[in-house]
Amino acid sequence: MDFQLKSDQDLIHLYVAGEEAGLVELIRRYQSKIYTSIYLLVKDEALAEDIFQDTFIKVINTLKAGKYNEEGKFLPWVTRIGHNLVIDHFRREKRAPMVNNGDDFDIFEVLGNYDESAEDRMVREQTHRDLKALIQLLPAEQKEVLIMRHFGDMSFKEIAEVTDVSINTALGRMRYALNNLRKMMQTKELSLKN
Repeated sequence: MDFQLKSDQDLIHLYVAGEEAGLVELIRRYQSKIYTSIYLLVKDEALAEDIFQDTFIKVINTLKAGKYNEEGKFLPWVTRIGHNLVIDHFRREKRAPMVNNGDDFDIFEVLGNYDESAEDRMVREQTHRDLKALIQLLPAEQKEVLIMRHFGDMSFKEIAEVTDVSINTALGRMRYALNNLRKMMQTKELSLKN
């Protein structure tokens, strides 16, 4: 049986029916995105790994209890669980989450590579470094929505639920984030030309 060709729903059904390989494939399929979305919020590899493991313990318990709601997508659901565990961690620590990214972890590695020349790769890597630096300059609420939407593949409805704001507020934060990134890129471009 080729698990890579199965849909998320099929893999969930297989796992619930006792086929462990169903969950193994789901983890393989999404571990980079889920880990990245957690890491970007905590900026600590060991803590991100702990929360990642706790996330999948919660996923396993929910699936085995038959409480998974099949209407939603698997990735946004797991991302939401991870995000909630991050919030719980920071509540325990009594400090606000910092969305940050260190030089030792490249969020863009999860986007995959393609055949490219050395020059193309250098340009892409520099662009990614520049974009990461600009994302760090965004206000925390805008960073959070941008990360959940683009790296966590969450809908605005899901983002609104996770962050406990209205959909319009989540959309507004995304719009501000993109506008601010656009302005920062134009400013950077102008400063490079001069």
